[in-house]
Amino acid sequence: MSKNIVASEHRGLFTTRMGVLAATVGSAVGLGNIWRFPYEAGVHGGGAFMFCNLVFTLLIGIPVLCAEFTAGRGSRSNIIGAYRKLAPSGRRWAGAGYMAVLSAVLILGFYSVVAGWTVEYFARSATGALDLPSQQHYHDMFDEFSSSTWKPLIWIVIFVAANLVILLKGAKGIERMSNLLMPALFLILIVFCINSLTLDKAGEGLYFLFHPDWSMINGPTMLAALGQSFFSLSLGMGCMTTYASYFSDDTNLGRSAITTALLDIFVAIMAGIIIFPAVFTFGGSVAAGPKLVFEVLPGIFHNLTWGPLWSTLFFFLLILASLTSTISMHEIVITFLTEERGMSRRAATILDCSVTLTLAIVCSLSFGVLSDLKLFGLTIFNLLDFASSNILMPLGGLLISIFVGYVVDRKFIRDQMTNHGHITCHILRLTVFSLRYLAPGAIILVFLNSIGLL
Repeated sequence: MSKNIVASEHRGLFTTRMGVLAATVGSAVGLGNIWRFPYEAGVHGGGAFMFCNLVFTLLIGIPVLCAEFTAGRGSRSNIIGAYRKLAPSGRRWAGAGYMAVLSAVLILGFYSVVAGWTVEYFARSATGALDLPSQQHYHDMFDEFSSSTWKPLIWIVIFVAANLVILLKGAKGIERMSNLLMPALFLILIVFCINSLTLDKAGEGLYFLFHPDWSMINGPTMLAALGQSFFSLSLGMGCMTTYASYFSDDTNLGRSAITTALLDIFVAIMAGIIIFPAVFTFGGSVAAGPKLVFEVLPGIFHNLTWGPLWSTLFFFLLILASLTSTISMHEIVITFLTEERGMSRRAATILDCSVTLTLAIVCSLSFGVLSDLKLFGLTIFNLLDFASSNILMPLGGLLISIFVGYVVDRKFIRDQMTNHGHITCHILRLTVFSLRYLAPGAIILVFLNSIGLL
C-alpha cells in the first residue's frame, strides 16, 4: 500500500461524487458571489467587470483550479506539504505554501465580519425589525449597526463558534453539511431572481450588468476582476488543494473544475440579476460598495408578499453559504497545523478559530472606534480585503501555475488529470498551456498595469 493511500485513509476522504461537487462548489459559492461580486461590478462598470471576470475565470481560473486539484490529490497533503512533496527541492517552494496559509487567515478575518452581519440581518428579519418604510432607513440602520462596538461582535462570536463545531468533525462533517446546504441555496436564489425580474426598472439593471462599457476596462477593473475570480473560486490560498487531498482516486478533476467554475459564475450572475434591477428601481447607488447587499436586498423583501418570510429565509441561507466558504478556509490552516506542526485536530481548530476571532474583532471595530486607524489609506477591514484578494491570492495563483506548469513532472499532471489513463481529459492541453503561459502572463500584466508601469 502506497504512502499516499495510507495518508488519505488517515485524513479521510469525500465519499461520493455529490460530496466532491457540493464541497468544492460550497467553498467557491458564498459571500464572494452574493455579496462581493455585485458591489465590485457596481464600482467597476457592471458589464465591463463581468466580462473581464468571465474571461479570467475561463482562461485562468479553471486551469489554476485544475493545478490545485492536481497538487492536492497527488500529494494527499496540506498546501505546504504539497509543495514540499511534489517539488524536487520542496523546501524552496514551501514559502509559497506559507503565503497561501497567510492569505486564508487574512480573508477569514474580514469575511467573518460580513458573515456576522448576515446573522444580524437574519435575526432582524425573523423578528420583523427589517421591514422599514424607505431605502434611507435601511442605509441608516446598516451604518448604525456596523459602526456599533458590541453588537457585531456578538454575532461574530456565534458564527466562529458554529465553524468550530463543524470543523471538529473533519472531512465527513464538511461533506455532510455541503450536501445539505448547496441545493437549498440554489433554489432560493432562483426564486429571488424571478421576483427581481418583475421590478419596474429591471431592464435598466440588466442593461448595466450585461452591456459592457468598454471604456471601463482598465488596470483597476482588470485587477479587481482577477481578484474576484480568485476570491470567488478560493484560488491561490490552498483551499482547493486542501479539499482535493480528500478526493477519491476516481474523481474526474477536469470535470470537477469546469463544473465548479461554471456554477460559481452562474451564482454570481444570479446575484447581479437580484441586485441591480432593485438598485435602479429603488434609486440606490450601484457603487455603494460592501454595503450594497445589506441596504438594497431588504428593500426588495419589503415589496414582496410575505416579505419578512422571504427575508428570513434568504439571510439564513446566506449564513449557510458563508459557513461552507469559511469552513474550507479554516481547513487550510487546520491541516497545516496538524500535518506540519503535529497538533491534534482539536487543538489546531481551537487555535485557528481563536486567531480568526481576534482578527474579525479588529476588522469589525474598523467601522467604528478604529475607523481612523488606516494603513496605506485603508481601514483594517479594507486592507485585509485588498491585500488578500488583490495581491496574495493572485500571487498564490501565479506561483501554483508556475509550480505545476514548470516544476512538477509533466507525466504526474497527465496521470492526475486522466486518472492514470482511465479517463479522457479534454482540457489537459489547455490547462498545461494556460499554466505555463496564459496564467502567469495575465497575472503579471494586470499587476504591472495596476501600478502604472504599463
